[in-house]
Amino acid sequence: MWLKPEEILLKNAFKLWLTENDNEYFVLQRRRGYGEGAGGLTGLLVGTLDTVLDSTSKVAPFRILHHTPDSQIYWSIACGATKEEIVKHWDWLQQNIMRTLAVFDSSDDITSFVQGKIRGLIAEEGKSSVVQEDDPEKFREALLRFHKWFELPAEEKLVTYYSCSYWRGRVPCQGWLYLSSNFLCFYSYLLGAEVKLVISWDEVWRLEKTSNVILTESIRVQAHGDDHYFSMFLHLHETFLLMEQLADYSVKRLFDKESFHHEPCLCDPLQITKRGLETHARSEQFRTFFRLPREENLLEVHESFLWVPFSHFNTLGKICLSESYLCFASQDGSQCHVIIPIREVVSVEKPDSGSRSLTVCVRGKRALRFSEVRHYDRLAGTIRSRCGITSSPQHSASTLINHFEDNPEDVTLMVGQRDNSKAVSTEALMTVFHPQDAENLDPKMLKEKMKEQSWNIHFSEYGRGTSMFFTKKTRDLIVRGVPEALRGELWMLFSGAVNDMATHPGYYTELVERSLGTSTLATDEIERDLHRSLPEHPAFQSDTGISALRRVLTAYASRNPKIGYCQAMNILTSVLLLYAKEEEAFWLLVAVCERMLPDYFNRRIIGALVDQAVFEELIREHLPRLVEHMTDLSFFSSVSLSWFLTLFVSVLPIESAVNVVDCFFYDGVKAVLQLGLAVLGANMEALICCQDDAEAVTILNKFFDSVTNKDSPLPPTVQQASLSNSDKSSHTSVDISELIREAYEKYGSIRSEDVESSRKRNKLHVIQTLEDTTKQNVLRVVSQEVKFSASQLDDLYYLFKRQHFLSCYWIIDSPALLHHDPGQAYLDQYQLGFQQFSLLFSLLEPWAVCSSSHSLSLWVCRLIDDNQDGLVNFKEFCTALDTLYSGSFTNKLKFLFKLHLPPGTSHKYFIKYLTETFELPEDGVIRKSPEKGRGKVDLQAYLKQWQDEILKKEETIKDLPRINQAQFIQLSKTMYNLFHGDADEEELYRAVARVTSLLLRMEEVGRRLQEPTSPQKTPPAPPVRPHGKEEGEEQEQASSSSSTTTTTTTTQKDTTNSGEVDWSFSFEQILASLLNEPKIVGFFERPVDVDAKLAQARATQLRPKAK
Repeated sequence: MWLKPEEILLKNAFKLWLTENDNEYFVLQRRRGYGEGAGGLTGLLVGTLDTVLDSTSKVAPFRILHHTPDSQIYWSIACGATKEEIVKHWDWLQQNIMRTLAVFDSSDDITSFVQGKIRGLIAEEGKSSVVQEDDPEKFREALLRFHKWFELPAEEKLVTYYSCSYWRGRVPCQGWLYLSSNFLCFYSYLLGAEVKLVISWDEVWRLEKTSNVILTESIRVQAHGDDHYFSMFLHLHETFLLMEQLADYSVKRLFDKESFHHEPCLCDPLQITKRGLETHARSEQFRTFFRLPREENLLEVHESFLWVPFSHFNTLGKICLSESYLCFASQDGSQCHVIIPIREVVSVEKPDSGSRSLTVCVRGKRALRFSEVRHYDRLAGTIRSRCGITSSPQHSASTLINHFEDNPEDVTLMVGQRDNSKAVSTEALMTVFHPQDAENLDPKMLKEKMKEQSWNIHFSEYGRGTSMFFTKKTRDLIVRGVPEALRGELWMLFSGAVNDMATHPGYYTELVERSLGTSTLATDEIERDLHRSLPEHPAFQSDTGISALRRVLTAYASRNPKIGYCQAMNILTSVLLLYAKEEEAFWLLVAVCERMLPDYFNRRIIGALVDQAVFEELIREHLPRLVEHMTDLSFFSSVSLSWFLTLFVSVLPIESAVNVVDCFFYDGVKAVLQLGLAVLGANMEALICCQDDAEAVTILNKFFDSVTNKDSPLPPTVQQASLSNSDKSSHTSVDISELIREAYEKYGSIRSEDVESSRKRNKLHVIQTLEDTTKQNVLRVVSQEVKFSASQLDDLYYLFKRQHFLSCYWIIDSPALLHHDPGQAYLDQYQLGFQQFSLLFSLLEPWAVCSSSHSLSLWVCRLIDDNQDGLVNFKEFCTALDTLYSGSFTNKLKFLFKLHLPPGTSHKYFIKYLTETFELPEDGVIRKSPEKGRGKVDLQAYLKQWQDEILKKEETIKDLPRINQAQFIQLSKTMYNLFHGDADEEELYRAVARVTSLLLRMEEVGRRLQEPTSPQKTPPAPPVRPHGKEEGEEQEQASSSSSTTTTTTTTQKDTTNSGEVDWSFSFEQILASLLNEPKIVGFFERPVDVDAKLAQARATQLRPKAK
């Protein structure tokens, strides 16, 4: 590796370097302790220095120095991890530089020329790299050490590195922590003690900052059941955040199969950088805070003051600009923020250049004045350019309102168009089934009018619609309860769904028209659950409500096949349809499923499990008395699952639950967590006195039944039935507004940022727990059919799973990602394609195959792939290995015999098996079980298939077909390959030759006895290696035998036509003949050290394979 020329004084080198080669201008040196003469005290000291000190000149074992004859100063210009690498640089200097240096007269000119040439080479190398590091020189040095120490494939991208201590028990080891796109690595070398650690991010269970008496601050990494502690970082918080981002990136890419197409800095795992991860983290935090679509990325941040008209003062904050939105959030504790879609911007003005201010005018005759913006010219130009890009293809709600006020006939036209499509309903169901009576003077209705008046005053002060100011007063109004008439509008605004709908005109209608009439598993599940959605509400006792619910759920299943439809979506959508129009309900569902409650609605409900883990942490922090009494908090996880999945709709009366939904759309999942704590706090004394879980469940159910909404204007026919009269007298009713207010007062200190951080931290543990459950179920099934021990099976599963991920680490959108489907049965969740299987099989096969290993792997893969889908699951893989490791001689021979039966060994089948593209469903996942498919399934066919598998009898040797001459010759060649390199190689070859000759004679005698008058030609014998032949002659003969095999195969048809009959052997004949050869029997019955084989495979699996 070429280095930026750096001055070195040899007299300060402490004689740590030895000169290997030199000339008039260059010196090639080797570091003491490396290569010949390594070891001893010098090697220990040098190795320790190389690990602790941060300089390539002290780490790389080889270097090249430049000097001139009349100078004592040397310049380091190149280094290398291997002698081959440094010799390559040395030869280049001899061929390209030495001749040129002869023309210079001055030593200074020579040195300047060499330095300029080396810098030019470094610059050329830098051009080929897409990534620009902060300090390229130091990063190149670290990269050299990274690849030298850990021997990972060259594609692995180093992100950054830190000096730190790794604690082995009570002893710290000073070394270097390397964070790459797929691995966490640590290396230390102190006085002969080498510590090397490699952990892939997909294996991390927990990642957290800790502190104790010995370690004031450290980072704890849990993987493989072990805890690893790292401390003494210069910037511990920065290191932890980066580790957290890398682990989260790995989980999303490998488990969630996210492609990051909208984030160029993360879409390619080969080009991921520290800067790119930090940019992604900022964008993610920006989107979460302002509830923006996932396509938005944070482009610019400007500190400024914003004039707040309702408070009559300037508030300090930050302007955040993305592709389609201009946002502002205060930093002075006023909790004021505003979101301005750029499509709403009318103009950008700069009233006074001296004040560095600008005014953004939006539709609705509103303007926002920003002052003290450092780069106000650039910001104004960016907003103007964005307006020109985004204004034309989109429409906004305010634009339509203004247009329809001026052109009322267009309203009829638009409504008529929608009616003709017969696809959507234009009214909220509550408006249809419970219209408000303006003349009703009921006290509840009067209070409802007062709420509406409060919100109207708020709108007049803070604005209304997409550019409204969000302040503390907004939250106070939310806690008091949202008026029925404004609920749908505010839900759309707070969730960000109003922006999704405005930027996708006509999208929902197209989805409905495309999805109506289709029949899939999702639509079948939707039909089954339609009448279970708020069945007591009049809206869902009629076809109007049921049809609207069907359209929304079917459209979403069509939009997002990865989720499709999951239970609890019907309950949530029912509530949305009560207060929002049909298209609005659809976009609200999109916001909930894809932004606000990510990963909630899938087969494994990972998002809900993560939030339950967050909930447990908050219980430990805020309710210590309850924790002391109930040390096992898993009870609360099982009880609270429905709270999170349905936002309390399934446990509270509908008129009370909608108040919870109000808070959820404003504050996100934080509102649900706060309310859950308030519910447990309100029942603290009763829960502490409980004797068992059933009693605790009863207490919570009675409490939920007692919750009422005294301000609800809904009639009794709409409200859900509450407690019976006898229960009401024994249980005090609780008003939902008071409960929510108490939740905000007691637990309002919970920050959304802390919740998101806890979500990331617990997601690792939740996913690994589910993965461990899958592993335990798989091992329990497989252990009943193989002879491997529990620890050996555990190691095999680790290797199998890691092989799957190895094919995904360095490829963008790797097709192998499709081979992992958590929705499948346990055995089929992880599967290997042929290339993956071949690499793993080559590490674990019990015999050293000298050639044709690729073909042998293909035959094995074909044989054990029962359903011929091109994928092998763990059970199939272990069954094959068990036969080869622990099977009897007969079973091993039968396995080899079956490998050579048609169609597995034919050349045409090779091509077909390797190149055939299996038809994939729409979501790209190969599915084997009927319950997971997307289309209609012939259940009778599957039942018959399962019945046949149950009744299938064990195969005997008499069931095997006969093997013809071409297949027998190939079987003989395979056995020769298996014997290669064995200590008894020659004797084994001769034994095979004797068996072959015996079988051929037996076949010839049998032919003559059956047809004595028919002349027979002696079939050609397979090639046999004579005693004493050299390896080159053996390879030549192997090539000749291959030619013979091809000729024999191609002439079979002609031979048959000329009256000759093909000869063949049965398995019994081959088995009986081989049993007479003790050497062959002993070779196949020789025990295999399974533990050593597995240990070697684990050590070498990550190393790059020679091509």
